[in-house]
Amino acid sequence: METRVLGRTGRSVGIVGLGCWQLGGADWGEVDDEAAHAVLTAALDAGVTFLDTADVYGDGRSEAFVGKALAERGRDGITVATKMGRRANPHVADEYTLDNFRRWNDRSRANLGVDTLDLVQLHCPPASVYGLQRTYDDLDTLVSEGRIAAYGVSVETVEEALLAIARPHVATVQIILNVFRRKPLEEVLPAAREAGVGIIARVPLASGLLTGKYDEHTTFADSDHRTYNRHGDAFDVGETFAGVPFEVGVVAAREVATFTPAGATTAQLALRWVLDQPGVSVVIPGARSPQQARGNVEAAELPPLDHETLEGLKRIYDESIRFHVQHRW
Repeated sequence: METRVLGRTGRSVGIVGLGCWQLGGADWGEVDDEAAHAVLTAALDAGVTFLDTADVYGDGRSEAFVGKALAERGRDGITVATKMGRRANPHVADEYTLDNFRRWNDRSRANLGVDTLDLVQLHCPPASVYGLQRTYDDLDTLVSEGRIAAYGVSVETVEEALLAIARPHVATVQIILNVFRRKPLEEVLPAAREAGVGIIARVPLASGLLTGKYDEHTTFADSDHRTYNRHGDAFDVGETFAGVPFEVGVVAAREVATFTPAGATTAQLALRWVLDQPGVSVVIPGARSPQQARGNVEAAELPPLDHETLEGLKRIYDESIRFHVQHRW
């Protein structure tokens, strides 16, 4: 697989990674141990070298799965990114303290079975956290203590991303970027390239909308965020279907599917679009089956999308999606 340098971490990673939210078994319906292990194995066997997890995915279950899998097969060449901050209760800026950072860090290191975490990202913290100097001083302390090798942020908005990119030791920014969420192309990706900050593109398939497999009658489990967070009742609504109303997204995704190259899937088309954006370091689709994990990796083998396809996808965004998302994030 093609590799790119992951920003200021200096690490080279394969351009298609694995988002491990689903492996936690929460927010995506039930995922049993055997299925989670099979997905991880398939992704790693297919050449994935970047795994993205968080301490709250399944209350640490996702981290533990990643740690166990790498203990069994070895960690050489694999970069694991995790996140911290969403364990804060209440989830307010005052909880983002060095003591809490150390406590959350201890838990993640235990789950992953390592002394030093490759990359830790603040997990969509309250907006004021990005502007606090002590936030970055405390993260620098974790680096100096050998607890983490590098740090970044996972953000909801363009403004949050730009605040983080301006900080000299922020290695990466994780942001929602897909055919239905294009605003980061305007300022965030150029600023990251200029600063040498890596971009980790999450929600690349808009929670599955951009697979082209859903229709107006598709339903999801009650425990799946695609059921209970459609209006942002549990967390930022932009994390569910990229903030696009489901019925609108289904119709637009049908149009997207008409541009799918011969021999490819619509999901691979959507992933290739992300990879074609200058400044993207790695894209992190999730997977619920080994077949999905392998299919995602195969997107890296597609040639860059042609001008006609790019213009067609932009037209769909401008006509059907922009109104719903551009002003919000």
